[in-house]
Amino acid sequence: MANRETALIEITPEVLLKAYACGIFPMAESAEDPALYWIEPEMRGIIPLDRFHFTTRLARTVRSDRFTVTINRDFDGVLDGCAEPRPGRPRTWINARIRILYRKLYERRHCHSVEVYDGETLVGGLYGVTLGRAFFGESMFHSARDASKVALVHLVARLRAGGFRLLDTQFVTEHLKTFGAIEVPRRQYHKLLEAALGGEGDFGALGVKRPVTGAHALAQLESAS
Repeated sequence: MANRETALIEITPEVLLKAYACGIFPMAESAEDPALYWIEPEMRGIIPLDRFHFTTRLARTVRSDRFTVTINRDFDGVLDGCAEPRPGRPRTWINARIRILYRKLYERRHCHSVEVYDGETLVGGLYGVTLGRAFFGESMFHSARDASKVALVHLVARLRAGGFRLLDTQFVTEHLKTFGAIEVPRRQYHKLLEAALGGEGDFGALGVKRPVTGAHALAQLESAS
């Protein structure tokens, strides 16, 4: 279900958080379109945190610390990376209003980024919204092989360490299926969401200022299995 938001309605960070709590999220048709659409899919994508899995090859990449992984160091850089056209995705839905809204959520500590660096260069990452013990994944990008996958592994390690209950991916792609993503009907999703909104997850449970090593992230995933 998608409803186009009219120009008369002002979407504030508070309105946006209430929408997430109701199972609704905004998107734009394109970066050039100033309008937003409220989306509530009939089938919702999630990654069950207790069923997250990945390949042995990716585990070796994570453990090698080829990449440095941080959180909330360069939110704008991650947003820029997610907004850039990519092969197979010539258009982006991240318009100016989306940027402003999620930047305000970031300032209120309800939006977070995971950055992946190769040396000093940002080569991948993701961002999403936190509310209660739910994390709503918005977008990810990579310009180096496996960078976004490494970001996702570190994200799930943080969510498990921080007591989160729900990882919402909005939709399911073939790529996300390789990590255990599934679709659930709207009614089931709302039950999962209601349970996750109770309590408060700690996104910084694995630390905030210093990068988390791949071994530490993998140990967290193994201990929670």
